[in-house]
Amino acid sequence: MGRGDVRIEEVPEPRILNPRDAIVRVTSTAICGSDLHLLGGFIPTLRRGDVLGHEFMGEVVELGSAVSNLAVGDRVLVPFPIACGRCDYCRRDLWSLCDNSNPNAWMAEELFGHSPAGIFGYSRLLGGYAGGQAELVRVPFADVGPLKIDRSLSDDQVLLLTDVIPTGWMAAEQGDIQAGDVVAIWGCGPVGQFALRAAQLLGAATVIAIDRVSARLRLAESAGADVIDYEEVKVLDALRDLTGGRGPDLCIDAVGLEAHGTGPLALYDRVATGVRIETDRGEALREALLACRKGGTVSLAGVYGGYLDKVPLGAAFNKGLRLRMGQTHVHRYLRPLLERVQRGELDAREVITHHLPLDQAPYGYEIFRDKEDECIKVVLQP
Repeated sequence: MGRGDVRIEEVPEPRILNPRDAIVRVTSTAICGSDLHLLGGFIPTLRRGDVLGHEFMGEVVELGSAVSNLAVGDRVLVPFPIACGRCDYCRRDLWSLCDNSNPNAWMAEELFGHSPAGIFGYSRLLGGYAGGQAELVRVPFADVGPLKIDRSLSDDQVLLLTDVIPTGWMAAEQGDIQAGDVVAIWGCGPVGQFALRAAQLLGAATVIAIDRVSARLRLAESAGADVIDYEEVKVLDALRDLTGGRGPDLCIDAVGLEAHGTGPLALYDRVATGVRIETDRGEALREALLACRKGGTVSLAGVYGGYLDKVPLGAAFNKGLRLRMGQTHVHRYLRPLLERVQRGELDAREVITHHLPLDQAPYGYEIFRDKEDECIKVVLQP
């Protein structure tokens, strides 16, 4: 309803608008770190009354005439990017770059040059689609996106396959991890936690997790990571010590545009974004670029929305770094990561700390944003 103001309101129920649509009754939905960017006013074109939420699952209650792969009553996961399945990008497995799912592509083109896919609950810029923090949601291209889920698996086991688990996995996979590699991860929120676990499963010898929130650092440490509290030590010095001066092979920024820090550039970011001469805070990205070894990879999983200042591009250029980034191609990862969940290799329940009824969503946003009550991940249940 405005910057810092999220409420529960009655809205018209969604209806079938296209033969490829489905209506899903939501059983579980989560608050994502990138939802906080919307709440904080960092993503443009959000309007009063927009329905948030892009991590959700539920039961199909209505289908358009062209959807033949689902049936009413099916239990489904819904990927957060909306993809048509037929354009060149979808055919190349680059689902979050779909050419056909953002009806407001012209807006994104003004800011980005080209439009990515539409995203549930993520402003007019990315389609204006009503999100999944609701009782019911319209799912476009339902013949392509939703994945049927066996009822033997609980919502908590599979819900985060809609975003967080694939996002962490893609961040690690983009580093082409080799046996023996050292991976450093900025941010120990849910995405950072699954980037950590993905890096381990992909063969990293050492994972170093960086944050300031004790509950997050404890969870990372319990998963086998070395941890750095950036309020206690200088991150670049600590990483040099832990890597014998070489630097990590892969640096993952799992923070994005609302990064915090302790130095003068972090103060600059707070002032610049406060007066809107800068849209993104780049402290985590700066450190990742400076820390990464020569010829290494910096992978961005945290969302960036516009422009940021004081990026050490000279470091990236002169060290020959490879930069990888983008919204997650969730469709590509759903089935293989579901198999890993079924085998017990990935367990979303490790990061879910709070379950709340949907009507307590404002409280959930508050404790998630302010890191209260050791909150790491909030799941809402209509």
